Amino acid sequence: MNTILINIKNNVASITLNRPDVRHAFNEVMIHELLTALNTIATDDTVRLLVLRSQGPVFCAGADLTWMQKMLNYSLAENEADATQLAQLMHSLYTLNKPTIALVQGHAYGGGVGLIACCDIAIASDNAQFCFSEVKLGLSPSVISPYVIRAIGLRQTQRYFLTAESFDTKTALQLGLIHASTADEKGLNTHAESLIKQLLKNGPRALANTKKLLHHNVPLSAELISYTITDIAQLRTSAEGQEGIQAFLDQRPPDWLRS
Repeated sequence: MNTILINIKNNVASITLNRPDVRHAFNEVMIHELLTALNTIATDDTVRLLVLRSQGPVFCAGADLTWMQKMLNYSLAENEADATQLAQLMHSLYTLNKPTIALVQGHAYGGGVGLIACCDIAIASDNAQFCFSEVKLGLSPSVISPYVIRAIGLRQTQRYFLTAESFDTKTALQLGLIHASTADEKGLNTHAESLIKQLLKNGPRALANTKKLLHHNVPLSAELISYTITDIAQLRTSAEGQEGIQAFLDQRPPDWLRS
């Protein structure tokens, strides 16, 4: 089964996360399929914009448990290669040469919130919940950090990265992570249709150039991306990171909560 579903209709590409049995959590296959889809969409002149969504009651639960289990046995080099793929995904989505809209319902954790931050426009249903939970596992939201900071600012990122507390749609709206909220999934689709109509009125090249302009005003360096990859790889292979991931998989408190 494909981890994502792709539909292109009336100049609009739709990518739907399609791992409902694990709440659309990331693994290496999903990352690869998302990267491939984004590369295809970027070069398809018939596509004018992208909508990112998921099926069912949850948007994205972050990292897949089986994928996390593999990380415990990865070397530093293997972790860097793995993190590089995720970094490429976030960068490809953020720099896509077409407008992007995220439609969010239910929970969005870790990398799932990273996807939202990478999109140009985000709308969430009132029941959505957001969390940067990485530090609870002895890890860091390294790879998604450049995009989250650009979305909600450094000051707010400091709080939510360090506390790993969950926050609701109202707070996400106040932070600037999302642009609008709706009562339910039907409202998400209605709001999306309105945005799509508005975006399709605009020149394709003008939209692409405007996105480049925005990125030039908030530069994202290769050095920064490289730093985030090294940071998460080192944490995954550290004693604390190994303990945090194993404790999460074992559904028990990590050592630092028992000492």
